[in-house]
Amino acid sequence: MRQGFALVFLLATVLIAPASAAERFESESGPIEVETVANGLDHPWGMAMLPDGSLLVTERRGRLWYLHEDERHEVTGLPQVAAFSQGGLLDIAADENFARTRRIWLTYSEPGPGGASTALATATLSADNTHLEDLARLWVMKKKTPSGYQFGSRIALAPDGKMFVTVGDRRDGKRAQDFFDAAGAVIRLNRDGTIPADNPFADGGKGLPELWSKGHRNQQGAVWDKARGKLWTVEHGAKGGDEINAPEAGKNYGWPVITYGTDYDGSKIGIGTKAPGYEQPVIYWDPSIAPSGMAVYDGKLFPAWRGDLLVGALKYRMLVHLRLDEAGKIVGEENLLKGEYGRIRDVRVFGDGAIWLLTDEDDGRLLRITPAGD
Repeated sequence: MRQGFALVFLLATVLIAPASAAERFESESGPIEVETVANGLDHPWGMAMLPDGSLLVTERRGRLWYLHEDERHEVTGLPQVAAFSQGGLLDIAADENFARTRRIWLTYSEPGPGGASTALATATLSADNTHLEDLARLWVMKKKTPSGYQFGSRIALAPDGKMFVTVGDRRDGKRAQDFFDAAGAVIRLNRDGTIPADNPFADGGKGLPELWSKGHRNQQGAVWDKARGKLWTVEHGAKGGDEINAPEAGKNYGWPVITYGTDYDGSKIGIGTKAPGYEQPVIYWDPSIAPSGMAVYDGKLFPAWRGDLLVGALKYRMLVHLRLDEAGKIVGEENLLKGEYGRIRDVRVFGDGAIWLLTDEDDGRLLRITPAGD
């Protein structure tokens, strides 16, 4: 096609075969056990757990899987997806009241005139878990381009009925500094896609009404911290300069004016690492670890980790455990599973407090981490 991508129609019937062998690894808090719950996933991207313990898992190529014990099938009824390069079916979130509403949200790269752009949709999962019903697009980045890079995109549900969606700069840094462009931003919406009245630019005079923060490059991790009442995001830098931020309303996080990274050819980006009017990251990595999914640990299985951040790394194929103090300051870093399972795309804490990972591979895995027994 002219834009260089193909629309994905969900006709495949790939069987996801479970594999139950568990492996033991050491951590600073004691041994952990990693179980492969499922394999055979084609570059999985996001996941959500439903109240009965079943999982919905997205594949970037444009497929959605329902996984529950021995029941494994594809869910149909998705929107058309521009599946090319970094674009495709991306994140998924399930309503906290799913047992009553059966509502989910999805982000994806939407095809259209000029190329593709990041979009958000909602739907209800059918009673038999086989297809989506009442699919509706809630929001879309208006400007579509042929680039296959830097769509974002994670969904973080806040407890006040709001939601945050991270949007990449589409590999065009100047867009991240245009407050009338949704690229390189965190957007904040009501669950039905309408604009919250208390958004920083709700009247549209100084920026798009949906904007929460700007000056981001490519945020592929986001999570709402229930205990601290704040949003965390993690984004890719260029060559170095990966960042964790806690985005606040109306603030500018600097990309590409300030950054701790350089361009891929080694040349300087922007004017340096600091400048008036631009926020500093909570932490940055140089060299880059290529961070993706992100979670706050709020479970019971790892009590020493409560309130800490967990970040998946694509480049170094590891899970990064960041220890936080009571004030939310990062006070330590531990790299787990380095090189053991491949590129870690998503990180979640579900159910009993187990940590769940997705690996971004041709034969991607769904992994479950628990404390190791004696």
